[in-house]
Amino acid sequence: MREKIILIDGHSILNRAFYGLPDLTSSDGLHTNAVYGFLNIMFRILDEEKGQYLAVAFDLSAPTFRHRLYEEYKGTRKGMPEELRQQVPLIKEMLSAMNIPLMMLEGYEADDLIGTVSRQCEEAGLSVTIISGDRDLLQLASDETLVRIPKTRQGGTVIEDYHTQDVISHYQVTPAQIIELKALMGDSSDNIPGVPGIGEKTATKLIVSYGSVEEAYAHVDEIKPARAASALREHYDMAVLSKTLATIDRNSPFTLDLSSARIGDLYTLEALELCRKLSFRNLLPRFEHTLREEKEETYEMITDPGIAGKILSGAEGLSYVGLAFFGNGEGKLLGVSAAYTEDNGSGTHKITARYISAGGIGEDVLTARIRDMLTKTKGCLTDLKNSLRWLGGVPREQLIDVSVGAYLLNPLKGVYPYDEISKDHAGEMMPSRAELIGKRSFAQALSEVPDEAVKLACLQARAALITAPKIKRELTEKGMEALFDRIEMPLVFTLYDMQREGIEVRAAQLKAFGEQLNGRISELEDKIYGLCGRRFNIQSPKQLGEVLSEDLGIKGLKKTKTGYSTAADVLEKVADQSPVIALVLEYRQLTKLKSTYAEGLYPYIGPDSRIHSTFHQTITATGRISSADPNLQNIPVRTELGRQLRKVFVPKEGCVFIDADYSQIELRVLAHVSDDAKLIEAYRQAQDIHAITASEVFHVPLPEVTSQLRRNAKAVNFGIVYGISSFGLSQDLSISRSEAQEFIEQYFLTYPGIKAFLDGCVASAKENGYVTTLFGRRRPVPELKSSNFMQRSFGERVAMNSPIQGTAADIIKIAMIRVHDRLEKEGLKARLVLQVHDELIVEAPKEEAGRVQEILREEMMGAADLKVSLEIDMHVGDSWYDAK
Repeated sequence: MREKIILIDGHSILNRAFYGLPDLTSSDGLHTNAVYGFLNIMFRILDEEKGQYLAVAFDLSAPTFRHRLYEEYKGTRKGMPEELRQQVPLIKEMLSAMNIPLMMLEGYEADDLIGTVSRQCEEAGLSVTIISGDRDLLQLASDETLVRIPKTRQGGTVIEDYHTQDVISHYQVTPAQIIELKALMGDSSDNIPGVPGIGEKTATKLIVSYGSVEEAYAHVDEIKPARAASALREHYDMAVLSKTLATIDRNSPFTLDLSSARIGDLYTLEALELCRKLSFRNLLPRFEHTLREEKEETYEMITDPGIAGKILSGAEGLSYVGLAFFGNGEGKLLGVSAAYTEDNGSGTHKITARYISAGGIGEDVLTARIRDMLTKTKGCLTDLKNSLRWLGGVPREQLIDVSVGAYLLNPLKGVYPYDEISKDHAGEMMPSRAELIGKRSFAQALSEVPDEAVKLACLQARAALITAPKIKRELTEKGMEALFDRIEMPLVFTLYDMQREGIEVRAAQLKAFGEQLNGRISELEDKIYGLCGRRFNIQSPKQLGEVLSEDLGIKGLKKTKTGYSTAADVLEKVADQSPVIALVLEYRQLTKLKSTYAEGLYPYIGPDSRIHSTFHQTITATGRISSADPNLQNIPVRTELGRQLRKVFVPKEGCVFIDADYSQIELRVLAHVSDDAKLIEAYRQAQDIHAITASEVFHVPLPEVTSQLRRNAKAVNFGIVYGISSFGLSQDLSISRSEAQEFIEQYFLTYPGIKAFLDGCVASAKENGYVTTLFGRRRPVPELKSSNFMQRSFGERVAMNSPIQGTAADIIKIAMIRVHDRLEKEGLKARLVLQVHDELIVEAPKEEAGRVQEILREEMMGAADLKVSLEIDMHVGDSWYDAK
């Protein structure tokens, strides 16, 4: 049986993968979709072909012999997008790591090398499979050479296969005659001129009839139609040149060493590390044996109290110890892993990491021993907030959360697992949690796969240890040390206490609210069915679109592939055509209220009748805190019925809620950072900023500003903060884009300092790659380098609004920390229980309410020293609804 070689057209497949997949990025921001797609195509081909040899050909940037023959060769091609260009060295690095030879030769194209090697291999008795998205290579097809062309279609990639007979069946010509077709019809992608006026249909007819360009020219007087004969007669020289340009050189001075191309173990340790670097987790199962053989330190579970004591004693007095705590999900400690650097006696140091089982030494003894150790040594963790239940009493300055530091250094990732922190900040590749224990909980893994569980525990502590000093150093270098030490790290403790406190929910009242919704939803259904003349699924966009457009004749609903668009913004624009639209919009709001809140909140009510939401500080790129499980920051406020939901959130017996909300904090930040004299003066005079803006922008005396003009000015004021475009403003105000653009231009004429500031933000982001807040928080803006106009426009908006939103987020965090600490310092029983963007909610005993209001006012208004004062609105109530 003949052996087989697989030859891949590198740039062609990389290009096809780039355009066939959505943009993907690694944890450190590298574009990776082309590399990922290339590898998937390659693995699929290898699985199908079962070849013995493999090589990949790439073009070089140097001119080829074709450029010397015809200077305009490939002259019409657009430059490679930067996002793709970045991936060319990555795929070459990956292929080299897999020991796959790369075929490149200056002066020749990848096609020539594939043509040459395929000829050599055929002559050596090998079967050949060529993988390319370029149909030029069909000229290489034969009975022994298969050309496979991947094509992206809906649902995935399909591959067309061509031997000699397949080419004839599809194109009516032999593989060699593909060259003749190109000579006559040309090739716009390569800028091969061909014969003007002769297209594919005529070219095919001529080659089927005469076999070659030369024979067609010899019989030019017989050619019909006459215009084709005239064109060939007049431009025969171009046909001859085009034939040369289209002909793959199968005798280039290139020889492939077959021994280097023999497929061995592709799944090397180097390739595994690259897959981890590029975040290709879906490819890791292919590296199963590599993962098993990966060089690693032996990690142990310690159950002996004496040995555990020695390990912890060995870490005392060192600069750092890495720690990771593991519980059973119900607050019981299973064990702690500890990693520290020790002198091995020869003047060098090594890292020791061990997992100490709480079952052997006892939870109380173990945690007490660790807390004692942390009075002398700083503890580094990758998830400090979830470990604080076991670290009570340890001074804040003795603890470091490396995930928070990693977030500040790159806030675009959203997740910061130990393996990526290790890779990004220490250059050490580690297997991920999923690689080690899959989807098991740690407790389950400890029972089912104890070795992997222990390794996971030790690696997590090791990652914290080896990255802490480097992250701290990098934060200092980037001017974020104070942000980390004074805001983000203290915030961990504040958020932990807020989660532990939770907020009380009246389950019976929540149930009654759900029943109230059900009643109104039923009423709406009856009214909608009555107006539409039939019953249908109101929740189905397809059915709703058909009823509105076809049954009721409503105009303006855009037709899509799946039906008529019934998005809220679309329906709002056609609401005046039928009263059913308003009913449908209300129906949607209420059904969402019911599913998300009336029903969705129930599972989160604990035995203490309180909901303990999780607050995240490493999710948003701007620095804002987010809430999850459940999201209490998204309780509806726009509709009265939505606001009614806040009545189910109540303080405990004998307490009240005190709700303090910053007033226009982002506009006040904008006044400060832009240094706009008119905006600053308006705030200093305590004027109605929206009315002032309306008066200035619309040239109306202040007493004559109508409520509508004020609403328009308010939309512009807040829109500017978010980098709103004329299109966005036109949608918000239901006006034309030209009117919206005029509003924005007038706004900038009114507040020139704002225009200068925003332009400066964009310019700075383009130069530096990031923008900063007043407190040094950096927000990278990679979108500004995109070749995609929409992405660049998005990047400009990000560059404008991030310094404002980020500074506001920093200020609210400072206020949270100060309020939390003041309540504790003064020995008050009141506790901060909730933060909703610019709003803080404190649960306070009634007798402490006055003092708590003073603390909120002092700490929130004093959180930052701006050129305009920070103001708050504050209310007290027996429910969140009453306090708001």
